[in-house]
Amino acid sequence: MSIWELLLAFVVVVLMLVALLANVLVLMCFLYSADIRKQVPGLFILNLTFCNLLMAVSSMPLTLAGIIYKSQPGGDQVCHVVGFLETFLTTNSMLSMAALSIDRWIAVVFPLSYHSKMRYRDAALILSYTWLHSASFPTVAASLSWLGFHHLYASCTLYNKRPEDRTQFVIFTGVFHALSFLLSLVVLCFTYLKVLKVARFHCKRIDVITMQTLVLLVDIHPSVRERCLEEQRRRRQRATKKISTFIGTFILCFAPYVITRLVELSSVVHINSHWGVISKCLAYSKAVSDPFVYSLLRHQYKKTWKDIINKILKRSSINSSALAGEAHARNLPQLNE
Repeated sequence: MSIWELLLAFVVVVLMLVALLANVLVLMCFLYSADIRKQVPGLFILNLTFCNLLMAVSSMPLTLAGIIYKSQPGGDQVCHVVGFLETFLTTNSMLSMAALSIDRWIAVVFPLSYHSKMRYRDAALILSYTWLHSASFPTVAASLSWLGFHHLYASCTLYNKRPEDRTQFVIFTGVFHALSFLLSLVVLCFTYLKVLKVARFHCKRIDVITMQTLVLLVDIHPSVRERCLEEQRRRRQRATKKISTFIGTFILCFAPYVITRLVELSSVVHINSHWGVISKCLAYSKAVSDPFVYSLLRHQYKKTWKDIINKILKRSSINSSALAGEAHARNLPQLNE
């Protein structure tokens, strides 16, 4: 193995381990907290978490084996199943992010009617659509034998080995990425930009009230005034940073891989195999970033995880105290003798 292949193999191992750990933490928080389970977005996050976990235990290990052995890992049947799962899980993850953005858009733009427009039944219908949408493309690909080991990406994915099917495969690939990546990106941009517009409007209203209050409070200390102005600046930047993170991570992780898949369809451009694996690793990195972007860095999940840690530490301290008490009780008869 070359130094590049060793480095790429190390990156895949790190992505796989971090994705497993982070998504398991999200799942633990979901199971522990009743408040998180009651929230409608929790269904979308749970679906996204399962997709990321399955990606980490199915597609990533075979990509690692493909990098190391430079050939198809396992038999054709295993590769077809993993290729089906990889296509299904990637599409499902994209649509789950779009569903989360729609939920945030309704919550911010229509706050008074949110509970009537986004109920558990509505969320279940959206998830049903994402599953049907995600399963349709790999099902068609499997029926046409367009799943297999692709050496450019060292993974089991969409792949056409028959030259006579090239035109049909090009059309299928274009439609697939248009209705998965492009559709999700359009929904993300539309909904989050609407959310950002409402957030900025509310920030302006708060800023006006704050400035009026500062003008009326003539005797206010300069340090207090400076803190109020600093809080204004943070408030304006907070929504922009969050929305930039949502859209930015989606584009950064998926766009290079999708563009590479589309450019690959042209026989004119030669794509380096190392870049193919790198673009695949960027797509895998979304399974690592999602738990932090959508869950673990939020206040509610932080609080839940702290409660879990405190409960574990408290239980261990109680057990250690009980063991110490038993040891002390056993030593008392010896001391009396």
